[in-house]
Formats: sequence, structure tokens, C-alpha cells
Amino acid sequence: MIEVLKTSDKDFRKKLQAITSRGEADTSKVEDAVKEIITGIRRHGDKALFSYTSEFDRLSLDKKSIKVSDKEFKDARKAVSKDIVESLMLAAKRIEAFHKRQLEESWFFHEDDGVTLGQMVRPLERVGCYVPGGKAVYPSSVLMNVIPARVAGVKEVIVCSPTPGGEINPYVLVAAEIAGADAVFKVGGAQAIAAMAYGTPSVPRVDKIVGPGNIYVATAKRLVFGVVDIDMIAGPSEILVVADKSANPAFIAADLLSKAEHDEMASSILVTTSIKIADETIKELTKQLKKLSRKEIAEKSLKDYGAVILVEDLDEAAAIVNEIAPEHLELSVDRPFELLPRIKNAGAIFLGHYTPEAVGDYVAGPNHTLPTGGTARFFSPLSATDFLKRSSIIYYSDAALKKIGKDVVRIAEAEGLTAHANSVKIRL
Repeated sequence: MIEVLKTSDKDFRKKLQAITSRGEADTSKVEDAVKEIITGIRRHGDKALFSYTSEFDRLSLDKKSIKVSDKEFKDARKAVSKDIVESLMLAAKRIEAFHKRQLEESWFFHEDDGVTLGQMVRPLERVGCYVPGGKAVYPSSVLMNVIPARVAGVKEVIVCSPTPGGEINPYVLVAAEIAGADAVFKVGGAQAIAAMAYGTPSVPRVDKIVGPGNIYVATAKRLVFGVVDIDMIAGPSEILVVADKSANPAFIAADLLSKAEHDEMASSILVTTSIKIADETIKELTKQLKKLSRKEIAEKSLKDYGAVILVEDLDEAAAIVNEIAPEHLELSVDRPFELLPRIKNAGAIFLGHYTPEAVGDYVAGPNHTLPTGGTARFFSPLSATDFLKRSSIIYYSDAALKKIGKDVVRIAEAEGLTAHANSVKIRL
């Protein structure tokens, strides 16, 4: 079901590479179709948007029905239980509190000779959040994408989510209302990304697009990057658990399965110093799999992209972690805070035996939009600062310019840019 590997195995590197590179999908098969959709939206606006929505989602829309109405929001509130609303509100409160701590402020400093330098921080004007629809139901993603933008001070936040056959997921709408989204549009796929990037008469143009999606959505985000900003290109989800002999195999198995049930491409890896923990975790996986509603998906995920890696010590475990740079990392060890300084690359790190990854997915507060596929080597989780832009501030007095003017002229002339040099000379 799940393969046991040792770092000393001949084919260890090859097998690990097969797991870590699984998200490097060949987008060439969909790229032409996505480019055609984007071109259609750019040229024909709503007409193309409505046509694609009719074709892909079996839903007829017009300028009036594309936007979720007040009545539809009201019906959604009635359809969602009070308990779930309370849980979503708790999550929203914690997400807001965490992201407020990330905010930056403008700053300036003054030099004695008439120079003022600084950085002015401003929020983006309008942001678009993509929320998957159809089989996937992710109200938590609505909270995680909309709330940080609101915290940053973004003036307008819109949501696009597909509604196949016209069925609007009530959880998504309730979450959008709690998070403070200004509008929700019933469109999805590459056409929604193009509409937000270029704008149509019905869907306003945004400055940044965030949120996960399928290969068509991910490809569209990549192709419109530069016209708008994006958060990241998310790949299949993943978890890596580091465990020593103090760990609970039942806990580990449950956490590995929590990621495996996402989809067949998800990866669940246990790195442990204990053969006993490895064996007992595998037994627990077999036992717990039988009870899952998404058993077939989780089983295939573990078989294709799961692994138990045996290591000599926690130093070797940390080295494996830093190489894989996992999206979610659990340190299920006796002294997690002692191991933490050795971790360089991970999206979110969960410490101890009672901090399952699912807590971070929903109510802990930190963002669950995380770098995947090893990109935690250079990407960070989505944050409030992702919705801010910075402008450099530069002021020189007459005396201050005279003091450094000759240096500017020398460098400009060395680069052969005489107009640059003259723009300073004329003031000296």
C-alpha cells in the first residue's frame, strides 16, 4: 500500500524524485485551449464568458444573473446550520487576528544633509479570489483568501466560483459573506481567470488573482501573470511527518490520510527514526483507510506518492525535509522546538503530537494557501503583505544633490547615458 524506503537504498533518490516531481504536469495539452479562452474573453468580453460558462458548466447567464443576488445569499444562510456558521466565524476571527500581525507601515528617515528616503505602503485597489466549485467544497479557502486582503485594506474583493448546473454551494456563499467579499460571480475555470485579469462589462478587472484551481485555472493564472499579479501556481497537496519513538502511530496515520484523501496526486510521507513506529503506522493506515468515505482516492495516493522513509537520526530527517521542502510539515517528536531551528524549507510547520495539520487548514489562524512541490524553498504562505504594494520615496535638496551629483554623473557617463548625466549636470 505504502512503500518503505531507506536512504541507503540504491534507488532511493529515483523513487523520491518520482514523488517530489509528480506536480510537474505537462500543461501543453491544455495550454492551447486556455489561450483560446483568454483570447475570447479579451476580444468579446461577456459574450465569450457566458458562452464558455454555458459550454463547460451547463449554465445560461446574463449580466443580471452572473452575480450572486441578495436572495441567493439569504437562501444560503438558511441552508447552512447555525453550528457551521459559528465555526466559520471562529475561524474568520482567528485568521483576521493572525494576519493583522503581518501588516507593514510606511516609513521614512531623514539624513542631515537634506535627504529624505522611505517606503510608502499602500493596499491594492481590487483583488479577485478564485474558489473551486463542483465536487470540491472549500469555504475555508474563501476565508483564507478574502480575509487577508480585507486586513490589508484592499478596497474591493470579488470572488469567482463555478456553479455547474446553476447549483450554488451555500457554504461558499456564507463564508464569502462572513469574510467580507463585495461580490460573488457564478463563473469558473480559465474563463473566470481571464475575466478577472482583463475585465468584462460584468466582471471588474482586478490587480491580483489568488486561490487554487485545476490545471486549466493554474495554466490561465500563469498566462495572465504580468497583466495582473497572482499568488502562486499551486500543485498537488502534500504532508511530511517527522516522527521519533515518542510519536503515536494512530495520530500519524490519521494525519497522512487527511492529506491523501484530497486527490490521487497528493503525497503523504513519514520520515522516522523508529522501525517500530514505521510498522505500526502502516498497520494503522490499513485499519483507518477502511473507514474513509474517500477510501479509493486515499489508497491510490498512498500507493503512488506515499512513502515511509527510515533515517538514522533527526539530523538526517531534517536534511530530508529541507530537500523536499514540503507544503505541510509535522514535527511529531519529543522536543519539536529543539528540532525547529534545523528546518529551513517548509510551508507550514506543526509542532508536537497534538497539532494535526487539519487545525492549520481551518481555525489556527495562519494561512493554508501554501507553497507546494518544493517551492517552499523560495515561496511563502499567502499573507496580508501579498495584498500590499510598496513605493520608494526619494527627496534631495539643492545642497544634497550638489554633494553627490558628480558621483551620479560619473556612473551615468560610464554607462554611456549622457542624457542621464546631463539631467544632473543641469542642476549643479
